[in-house]
Amino acid sequence: MDRIKIKDIRAYGYTGFLTEEQILGQWFRVDLTLWLDLTEASVSDRICDTLDYRQAISIVKGQITTAKFALVEKLAGAIATEILELTPVKKVRVQLSKLAPPIPDFSGTITIDLIKKIGF
Repeated sequence: MDRIKIKDIRAYGYTGFLTEEQILGQWFRVDLTLWLDLTEASVSDRICDTLDYRQAISIVKGQITTAKFALVEKLAGAIATEILELTPVKKVRVQLSKLAPPIPDFSGTITIDLIKKIGF
């Protein structure tokens, strides 16, 4: 199966376990891998034969900026579920990173790596 990869989608959101995260917010980064059949589009050169990936980017930004979940796992799952509603996506990988988690003496990132497919 073919893939489209979309990297470095960034948005400011209010998901987090701590109250401060849900009030003050923070930056998130998302990388997507979308599995679909690109055979027709590779021949036709028509957008209607593929996925307009602007839709996937809009879903990610919309979920991050409007959702207020306690867990980033829930946010990643909500993004994946909504993207799977797009035709012709069959499988999606969401890599959602919290860029500056409020953890003392930790300057790294936390990434949730979630894969969902139609039917499961």
